[in-house]
Amino acid sequence: MGASSSSSPPTPPGPTQQASPVPSTPSSPAGARPSAAFRPSIVPGAPPPSTDIGMAKEEAPSPAEDTGPGTFEDLHRKCKDIFPVPFEGAKLVINKGLSNHFQICHNLTMSALQPSGYKFGCTYVGTKQFAPTEAYPILMAEGDFGGSLNATAVHHFTRSIRCRAVGQFQNHKCVVTQLTSDYKGQDFVASVTFGNPDILNGSGVIVGQYLQNVTQRLALGSEILYQCGPTVPGNHIAVYTLAGRYTGNNYQLSTSLTPMAGGLHVCYYQKANESLQIGVELEGSLRTQECTTTVGYQLELPKANLTFRGQLDSNWCIGAVMEKKLPPLPFTFALSAFANHTKGAYRFGVGLIVG
Repeated sequence: MGASSSSSPPTPPGPTQQASPVPSTPSSPAGARPSAAFRPSIVPGAPPPSTDIGMAKEEAPSPAEDTGPGTFEDLHRKCKDIFPVPFEGAKLVINKGLSNHFQICHNLTMSALQPSGYKFGCTYVGTKQFAPTEAYPILMAEGDFGGSLNATAVHHFTRSIRCRAVGQFQNHKCVVTQLTSDYKGQDFVASVTFGNPDILNGSGVIVGQYLQNVTQRLALGSEILYQCGPTVPGNHIAVYTLAGRYTGNNYQLSTSLTPMAGGLHVCYYQKANESLQIGVELEGSLRTQECTTTVGYQLELPKANLTFRGQLDSNWCIGAVMEKKLPPLPFTFALSAFANHTKGAYRFGVGLIVG
């Protein structure tokens, strides 16, 4: 499920996407963020419904300028979005829109490193609009014949309040439950997330996040995570994180610091021109005595209908994903490669996305 087509409508979450709040990457040092297992995930906005169908829809209000800083979870997103997500083996993804509100997805994967097989997914986009590019509610689900199911529901109850529920089932058992609520003010966003709450056993995770615009370019915020349960040392633990982001005309610098865990995460994003974007990410942890730096780039060639993403990290791991659109057909051809020169591991993938 590594690469995704940028030409298709919102696709249902895969096992390593929306159902898992934070997917792991080869460059992430283990233990850098003990809260990563339950940090909330972000579901991208869906396109608005069209006006040429018989379903009644609510008119989108006049769009107002968004002066908010975005969610805490989006702090490093601009840099991370240009990094490739390599995949291994072969995959075939067929997206078919049954209406302007309902879409289905067929996903066939063949891999030696992850479970192969067929997955079916569906996405429903509602009629309530708060912006021209978004419509709610959004309901997404994907499952296979082995009893695995990933489901996500997102809804904007008002212009300021958004709620999200995520569930993951494996072997017919619920393994992940996540409930998130975001409140968006004029210059701040506050979020609270409950992960795997279990009242009977007295276990679960609560994450509170706050991000505030101090100036038009500078945003500061914090995050606090509280986890309790019989498997937690001392039955409970709390970890806080401080963060900041500075945005320039064509660059962005963001950083987050977790003093108790000794974790540091710094990202720098630069838009060199209309075709080239560059990102640098540094993740380190005093607890694990590890530090990884990753340099990535995204090159877009509109005339060739080509998008190329590549990365190189300090562990001598190289990854790249190429996506080539094949107009006038609604096809996207994808090639992926990943090499770990230290361990002598090499992975290659090829994919076709239809729709």
